[in-house]
Amino acid sequence: MPMRARFFVGAAAILVAATAALAQDWPTRPIRVISPFAAGSASDTTGRVVVDQISQILGQPFVVEVRPGAGGTLGFAQVAKADPDGYTLVTSSSSMGTESVLHRKLPYDPVHDFIPVALFGTQPNVLVTSTQNGFKTLADLVAAAKAKPGTLTFASAGIGSSSHMAAERFRLAAGIDVRHVPFRETGITEVMAGRIDYYFLPIAAAAATLGSGKLTVLTVSSKTRAPLLPDVPTIVEAGYPNAQFRFWVGLSAPAKTPRPIVDKLHDATQKALAMPALREKLAKLGVAPEMMSVEEFGKFFREDVAATVQLAKDANIQPVD
Repeated sequence: MPMRARFFVGAAAILVAATAALAQDWPTRPIRVISPFAAGSASDTTGRVVVDQISQILGQPFVVEVRPGAGGTLGFAQVAKADPDGYTLVTSSSSMGTESVLHRKLPYDPVHDFIPVALFGTQPNVLVTSTQNGFKTLADLVAAAKAKPGTLTFASAGIGSSSHMAAERFRLAAGIDVRHVPFRETGITEVMAGRIDYYFLPIAAAAATLGSGKLTVLTVSSKTRAPLLPDVPTIVEAGYPNAQFRFWVGLSAPAKTPRPIVDKLHDATQKALAMPALREKLAKLGVAPEMMSVEEFGKFFREDVAATVQLAKDANIQPVD
């Protein structure tokens, strides 16, 4: 073998050995987990529950830092630019796909600047309506929408939110003409009062309001029934398989994070998700844990981003900046 070739082979072997040694020692200090959305949001709440257990498995503190702003892009950008040493991670979610369609130019590439490390779980949205409307089934709502096109309204937590995307997917699948009314905080109040016709709420948020007696749950946006609402039919059972929507939460790292570190973090996550105590906590949040390999999660993530981009085109959702 020529001297030059032997040099590069030797250098590569040294790099591989050094990387493996780094992963074996990692982590030796606290790990920052950036939460790019407000404290108490679906991704923040789920992320905290899971990383707390991962922290115990790996024997180092996982410090969650809430860095909201610009629709989550500030937090994602911070992690995309961080050293890829396994000590700065981000709570990733379905929002990574929506950000790519809401902003004409992002300070990072959601697909190429991150490694999807581990999926924590998914949760559906539920369609709620005021009892005053008299809708007993999803068919009733669809019939009313088709009888008076452009009259019914639906609330959301804002353009590109999971409540908005779930509602748009349903609107297209059902072929109905309804009006979107985005809110920040008062959407559910307006629905309960009957001033807005329906709302695709995240299931955990909906659970806190169902005891009021002012809301009727018409469907769950998943293929299988939700354990929190076992008597509520799914959107597939109602005849709209193309309207399925699941909000996912996971963990991602900067793109060049060494694979041995990614594998170690992924394995710890799988151990955490297998623990009955953690699964019980997630169930109370309406989250179904899902076990995927790093490769499976990467494929899942890329397909989700592509599907979100296509949904935005089909629903004519325009960038906000």
